[in-house]
Amino acid sequence: MPTYIYAITAADHPLRLDGLSGVGEPASDLRTVKTGALGAVVSDTPAELRAKRRDLVAHQSVLERLMADGAALPMRFGLVGPDDDQVRAALEQGKDSYTARLSELDGRLEYNVKVSRDEESMLREILTESSEARRLSEYTRENPGAQDQMMALGELVSREIQARQEAVGRDVAAALADAAERVSEGEPTKTHFLNVSYLVRRDEASAFAQAVHEEAERRGDDYTFALNGPLPPYSFV
Repeated sequence: MPTYIYAITAADHPLRLDGLSGVGEPASDLRTVKTGALGAVVSDTPAELRAKRRDLVAHQSVLERLMADGAALPMRFGLVGPDDDQVRAALEQGKDSYTARLSELDGRLEYNVKVSRDEESMLREILTESSEARRLSEYTRENPGAQDQMMALGELVSREIQARQEAVGRDVAAALADAAERVSEGEPTKTHFLNVSYLVRRDEASAFAQAVHEEAERRGDDYTFALNGPLPPYSFV
């Protein structure tokens, strides 16, 4: 039967899995596949594996429990191996790489920061600072049929927004990097121009959260900062 894989840990990880269950309906039982140096938390793979809320929560709950007790390499939802023997063989084959990565993550957590800005505030700033944007804006208000100028205004505003977001994003990401050990930049979302993950020492998590709060205060009410974590360190695996 295919083996569903949740995470890889060191062989001496406590692996407190009591009270937890795996994916599937009915829920599958959790077990471990071990080698001399490593362990993998696994279960049977349900016949129909889909990203249902119940299964996503079960997967996440296993990762959170493991993270609370030590380093773990989290697997993405839906990772399946042929069987336990093949998982064990993969652990042996990748022993050096997995062990090094676990050492890097030991005592560390991932936090994700997303930043957005109020659109009206951005537009006001552009019109205040760009004489060309002001000129085009005034002209198109007085001449609503001036399609070429309206298009030029839209293109100018779009360029200005991108340039300003990129500049602020670089500044914010760099400022918070000082409070973290590693940084992984993600793609912007539809609503957030900055999407960055940070690897933070567990004993410095409060200091990192304070750094995010201070940066948000410095940027003012026009900006919205969203801090999520601690998270499984997907961005650093």
